[in-house]
Amino acid sequence: MLSTLLCILAIILLFALTILVHEGGHFLAARLLGLVADTFSIGMGPALWRRKIGATTYKIGLLPIGGYVALPQMDPNSPPPRDLPRIAPWKKILVAVAGAAGNILFAFLLATIVWHVGKPASLQEQNATIGYVAPDTPAWEAGLREGDTILAANARPVDTWTALTEAVALSATDTIDLTLRTADGATRTVPLPTEDTGMGFRVLSGIDGMTPCLVASTFPNSGAAAAGLRPGDRLTALDGAPLYSRAHLVRLLAANGTAPVSVTYRRGAATATVAITPAWDDEESRPLLGVVFNTLDDLDETARTHPTPWAQIKGHAASLFHFFRALFTPSTSKAAAGAVGGPVMIFSMYWLMIRSSFILAIWFTAFLNVNLAIVNLLPIPVLDGGHVIYGLWEILTRRPVSARVVNALANLFAGLLILLFLYLTFRDTLRNWSLWTAPSAPEVTTPSVFTNAPSE
Repeated sequence: MLSTLLCILAIILLFALTILVHEGGHFLAARLLGLVADTFSIGMGPALWRRKIGATTYKIGLLPIGGYVALPQMDPNSPPPRDLPRIAPWKKILVAVAGAAGNILFAFLLATIVWHVGKPASLQEQNATIGYVAPDTPAWEAGLREGDTILAANARPVDTWTALTEAVALSATDTIDLTLRTADGATRTVPLPTEDTGMGFRVLSGIDGMTPCLVASTFPNSGAAAAGLRPGDRLTALDGAPLYSRAHLVRLLAANGTAPVSVTYRRGAATATVAITPAWDDEESRPLLGVVFNTLDDLDETARTHPTPWAQIKGHAASLFHFFRALFTPSTSKAAAGAVGGPVMIFSMYWLMIRSSFILAIWFTAFLNVNLAIVNLLPIPVLDGGHVIYGLWEILTRRPVSARVVNALANLFAGLLILLFLYLTFRDTLRNWSLWTAPSAPEVTTPSVFTNAPSE
């Protein structure tokens, strides 16, 4: 696992490369089409480094949150006034689109790396199988059990728990209709309550996806140690019943008590079964095998997925379009707006992924580039899509948009985007702060397993 400093540097590097390819796309297109480029900046704020080469000043800003290319022929209000040749509107459109093109090309490059190396996938990215059902919940009362597979949510097909989570997060109602296939092959649809997490999205109530039972260590003199379990072993069955999650194992052990159980585990490519007698723990008030489980690494390195670059790009784009559809649908707009994330959320996602696997950070960077490309092409004056609209207007009317109009729209939308930026930063910081500082609560729906098991 990377050190904290290396993680931060890697995040800054990946984000800086995202900015570089976007602004580099604008710059290269502008130079090829004969436009003057005054400044090419990666980062904002005071310059950490600056050098003028030819007519262009290159610099690196203190804040790695953006960048820009100063193109006076694209800006009717660019000071100081100079006698520069007028640029055809089709050239302005190509320059505007080139930034997004740079992000898409970079995303394809990153997606190719992910395709070649393979992305470690969690069980929840591989299937939509229920890993745990909490007793005495609506899900339990409705007959949902571990091993059932979710086929659709509100008639929308899902093939992974991740896709199911996305569908539920953007739902606007307190219940969602789940179509599932039970262990005996029967198919049925049941309504299930959802609950607000307080983070702007909804989750399923009383159920969770699969998690692997990976052994991190065993306690001395415990039944697990005596049976020869080692770090890296994965428990797969208890008394012949398949294990779908750590929480599922907890419940099965609680029902078994301290009677001997047969535990099936996988070590590398080999599978074996051993007998273990659980020991009752008064502090935990449950029987324990004497195992500490790895709850931080749910990724299956042996089951790497190799999605094609096109499939990755298509999936990244589809996620954003699904979000837009939810945002502009009255019944789901509130839930979608609550799921919008700003810089703090992006950094948090980067942090979680890069601490787990660098290839996941590369995958997320591709996702971020596709999103940046699409969002920048929206017809908003301060974005690249706004310049495309200005260029089309000039083609249709044979005259450029009034400098006064461009300036007014730019100031208006720049102010709105700054307010949105500040709001998202404040909201995401508040959300994360509440999670970081909230006192630990006992886990009910998905209890942790053996993390506090005593030595015997």
